[in-house]
Amino acid sequence: MTTSSLSAAETAAADGLIVTAPQVPQQDEILTVEALSFLSGLEEKFGHRRRALMQERKAVQKQLDEGWRPTFPPETEDIRKGDWKVAPAPADLQDRRVEITGPVDRKMIINALNSGANCFMADFEDSNTPTWENQIAGQVNLRDANLGTIAFTDPSSGKSYALKENPAVLLVRPRGLHMEEKHVTSGGQAVSASFFDFGLYLFHNAAALDKKGSGPYYYLPKLESRQEAQLWEDVISHAEDALKLQRGTVRVTILIETITAAFQMDEILHALKNHIVGLNCGRWDYIFSFIKKFAKHPEFILPDRGSVGMTSPFLRAYSLHLIKTCHRRGAHAMGGMAAQIPIKNDAAANDAAMAKVRADKEREAKDGHDGTWVAHPGLVALAKDIFDAAMPKPNQLDNLRADVNVVPEDLLKVPAGDITEEGLRKNVNVGLLYLKSWLAGNGCVPIYNLMEDAATAEISRTQLWQWRRHKAKLSDGRALDDALMKTFLDEESAKLAAEGDDKYLQDAVRIFNDLVMSDDLADFLTTAAYDAVLGYEQEQA
Repeated sequence: MTTSSLSAAETAAADGLIVTAPQVPQQDEILTVEALSFLSGLEEKFGHRRRALMQERKAVQKQLDEGWRPTFPPETEDIRKGDWKVAPAPADLQDRRVEITGPVDRKMIINALNSGANCFMADFEDSNTPTWENQIAGQVNLRDANLGTIAFTDPSSGKSYALKENPAVLLVRPRGLHMEEKHVTSGGQAVSASFFDFGLYLFHNAAALDKKGSGPYYYLPKLESRQEAQLWEDVISHAEDALKLQRGTVRVTILIETITAAFQMDEILHALKNHIVGLNCGRWDYIFSFIKKFAKHPEFILPDRGSVGMTSPFLRAYSLHLIKTCHRRGAHAMGGMAAQIPIKNDAAANDAAMAKVRADKEREAKDGHDGTWVAHPGLVALAKDIFDAAMPKPNQLDNLRADVNVVPEDLLKVPAGDITEEGLRKNVNVGLLYLKSWLAGNGCVPIYNLMEDAATAEISRTQLWQWRRHKAKLSDGRALDDALMKTFLDEESAKLAAEGDDKYLQDAVRIFNDLVMSDDLADFLTTAAYDAVLGYEQEQA
């Protein structure tokens, strides 16, 4: 596609969009006149619908706060009972047995594409801090990957990285519908971060992907309803028409990572049936959503984060229901993330971690999942061996799981377990360490031999809020009131400050403490943190 470069002066206002970001390398290659015009069309046509749906989320939350419980919508019973299927997956997405995920930095992209995984999900969302430089560089990196020209030399080690033959199939996750790209405005309002990430990738890569027999493939995060799925269907169809692409060129997998979406899997598949290829068990965000949606109700208090795993009844029901629903409709049912990473210099700890990964992946493969996620190249071979043994075909779409019959109560069953001082302190410690790293520009962080992203940090801070709100009892009998919570926050903050204090830690402590101690539970930790990142950019300008 022919594009015209945009000078820094012209970038200030183009086709209804105003870009107020600091100039970063290769920005003009991405924010061309034509690309901005395309983005402007998306925002102009769908921005108001997106904002209305975000207000609808608040209305639903109000109902949940007042005692309403989600169920399978009676008004869409015909969709659930209907005999229909989604469009078949393209050839290079038929076999997805191991997918690796990670942020959009250049070295990560090369290593992930070379990892031996079937697919790589390049992430603009939970494992990426949305600095302007990260967003633009990420688009440059993905463009170069699709052109086959991506290369990188590590300035510290001098080691060079380049693509090998037969790299993984690339998928891209834009930011969620709730996020805004505040460096770009239209009519005085920040544009959708979802549309920004989705649109730029599609605009710059559709032609190159077509030439090599692939296509623009996406993971779409944090949907909460069939109406949000319909918005994406309309956005995608409009984008295909605007770029003169054949209908169905864009293919998406939806992450089921909110409790409300779990009750509308059929409806989400139906709304997107021309473009969707599967659903994914986004387990960490799902736990976060479960806590957040029912945060004001003491009967929904979850125990320590470490004790809530995929064998917990409500998560097991969610996983099996996703498999049955997807396979009935001819869609992939993707398993969730193994957060463990290889542990060097401690063979016993590494063996224990790998045993957890093996048990998790064996369960997924046996249950009927068509593939799984890992966060580290060192886990690709282990996961692939498990799925190779259990899944001789490219997928398990013929495993219809007729034995599964999930009812609403199954999805809402709260697991038993203790709230311990150790678990509480770990929530504070991990939350602060992750947020510090996020503010410094790195959204994918190994902490205590687990790969943490925004979703796991969200579990930490929402659990703390809910426990404090209801004065939950610790396993030693103490009630977790405001004073005790403040003590734990202060003590864990002081420990980290003693190891090395900087503005990122100071801001992480301020933001995290405010979120935990607030009267109202904020929807997303990253919203407040994004404002801090914008402030850093202004300081450096």
